[in-house]
Amino acid sequence: MGEEGTEGTVHLLCLAASSGVPLFCRSSRGGAPARQQLPFSVIGSLNGVHMFGQNLEVQLSSAKTEDTTVVWKSFHDSITLIVLSSEEGTSELRLERLLQMVFGAMVLLVGLEELTNIRNVERLKKELRASYRLIDSFLGDSELIGDLTQCVDCVVPPEGSLLQVKELRPREGETHEHGHQASFESYGRLFPPLTHLGSHCRPCSGLPTRSRPASLTQEALSGFAEAAGTAFVSLVVSGRVVAATESWWRLGMPEAVLLPWLVGSLPPQAARDYPVYLPHGSPTVPHRLLTLTLLPGLELCLLCGPRPPLSQLDAQLLERWWQPLLDPLRACLPLGSRALPAGFPLHTDILGLLLLHLELKRCLFTVEPSGDKEPSSEQRRRLFRSFYTLVTATHFAPEPGQPEEKAEEVVHRAQVPRACYLVLGAEEPGTGWRLVALQLGPRRLLLLLSAQSPTHGLRGLATHTLHALTPLL
Repeated sequence: MGEEGTEGTVHLLCLAASSGVPLFCRSSRGGAPARQQLPFSVIGSLNGVHMFGQNLEVQLSSAKTEDTTVVWKSFHDSITLIVLSSEEGTSELRLERLLQMVFGAMVLLVGLEELTNIRNVERLKKELRASYRLIDSFLGDSELIGDLTQCVDCVVPPEGSLLQVKELRPREGETHEHGHQASFESYGRLFPPLTHLGSHCRPCSGLPTRSRPASLTQEALSGFAEAAGTAFVSLVVSGRVVAATESWWRLGMPEAVLLPWLVGSLPPQAARDYPVYLPHGSPTVPHRLLTLTLLPGLELCLLCGPRPPLSQLDAQLLERWWQPLLDPLRACLPLGSRALPAGFPLHTDILGLLLLHLELKRCLFTVEPSGDKEPSSEQRRRLFRSFYTLVTATHFAPEPGQPEEKAEEVVHRAQVPRACYLVLGAEEPGTGWRLVALQLGPRRLLLLLSAQSPTHGLRGLATHTLHALTPLL
């Protein structure tokens, strides 16, 4: 786990599996997009060794050299993705999940039919250009972490928790009804921000949900969704979900992660009517992703079928539901990188945290606490990514071949906290940083702590922080 930033390079290759023809190559260096391309001979060799193994019924999944890790993955016997990374601390788990997200992004914007039944390679290359911006955001130094955790990046609204839900009954003609293809048009800037105003779903976990009164934002969201005629609506700030209807929360993976990430990666616009496929729920029939900017950086997202048309979501409808909530909406804007409401009590030694709810598939991630201290925000994000892969692949990984347990034994084991920690830096007291992970039930908490935090108190601090965060997620 590298403590210092490195100028490692990541190369992503996409090829047609049957012919080996490269469809695109994307690269990043030091977390920023790069124009550097691999020679065709290298691309051919990497694909050739993979195909050679397949012909011998040997599945080549990964390889390592002195300074580079390579991972191969084929999808539907049609697309082969290859990623090479020389970044320090890169793990196979991280690269495997990167390839899953990249293919999900390709399906999201192109559709599975075009990827599995390639009729014209040159046309497919042109269509895939629409996914470059989203794919490049996975390769870069993103402030989000859902691509690795496979959980939706969220923020806690100032007035409530992410556990607030309100049932919204689906109607006829909504996203559940597939088979209708919308006419997608670009409407430009139809709606001014409010500052200028005077299916197929992932099944519920079956666990009891905390009963909480709906917040004003949640009530407005559900009311607007009903008025607009769709059950799938969310508020997104900087690619993170602030609030959403229950149907949106039940979207399957990877679209639940990809949709807000896509919105956060697009250039600002007052309104969009964007055709998308759902990689899990509807990979061959397109839906419409409508986005409306309420405030700069805060967008209202709707997932729907042919209706409603974007012109139906006029300024009067927006003003009716959202004008009374301007102050709560403005309070959401700084939450993008902070994730937690202002004033939430955190120990002064905490430099960053990652809280995951493994059953709800949601996470809170921030490196903002004590932002004036070392390490930098970029280093903190890299440390979290490396520590998460270490914890997930080693310490908290499910044991293979584990015998079946009785229900009461499973419940008892879930109530027993599991923890591990890592000390980085020199051995002298007061130097380096501490990383600690604690899992209790469906929640997993990762903390980055300053050198002043004693190792004998790491577990207690993590336990106290997890209990404080539990009502929020």
